[in-house]
Amino acid sequence: MRRLIALLLLAIVPGAISAQSKPPQKADPDRMGMTCAQILQMTSSDWVAKSTSKDASNIDSHLRAIRAYGRCYDERTDRLAALLARGGKGPTKAARADFVAFESALKDFAAKALADAQPPADSQKTSYANLYEKQFRYIFYQEYEAKAVKPAPSAMKPPAPAATPPAHTDSPPSADSPHTATAQERARSDADPMTMAKNRFGKILEPLPDDQMHELHRAFGEVIGAHPISEQTRLAVYRYAISILEPPSATPFAPPPF
Repeated sequence: MRRLIALLLLAIVPGAISAQSKPPQKADPDRMGMTCAQILQMTSSDWVAKSTSKDASNIDSHLRAIRAYGRCYDERTDRLAALLARGGKGPTKAARADFVAFESALKDFAAKALADAQPPADSQKTSYANLYEKQFRYIFYQEYEAKAVKPAPSAMKPPAPAATPPAHTDSPPSADSPHTATAQERARSDADPMTMAKNRFGKILEPLPDDQMHELHRAFGEVIGAHPISEQTRLAVYRYAISILEPPSATPFAPPPF
């Protein structure tokens, strides 16, 4: 009996010792002792400023801060994707494959835009472009999260009101009399965020040599024209493209998205 107990202890104890001796996961030194949740409560610009406050002229410290923020951003997206998958609320295999193709086209455009940007993109601008490209994967899963929490329509719907018959007119409106937009309607259209983004993007492309302009336009079309994306994503793509191509300014058209 004692021999049996001794054999059991020999089988159990090493495993327990091994589990207890497993080294703890090392904290990311670039996070300055903060959790990802704390870091993501800050904008990327504020985080980089905090992380480089001791020596703002050190380019390497800027790049490390940007990468640290990006790792936290990816971790949050990964958690959301896993949560949706466990609940069976995530995107289908076909939707994921289409997003991968969209993301590949976006990266291809960004590489071309960074190469054609004036002044030429340095390592810091390239790192920021890589960071802000991460927003699209998060938006992709956020849209599925919104669908998952959307309340189901009530089973008992009130009866629809009786339709009012249209008033009789002696003659239909003439096709030769198109509606002319009023000044107020034109102002609303000009102030539309999508219209503003398209106009700005076009103006940035205009001064480029024809070969560069056509190449960028073609690559951009592969992003927004070949994939079923939401209006939110479409607008974000335009702003992302503008942020890469527009020259430095105190008041950029497309400030950092986060």
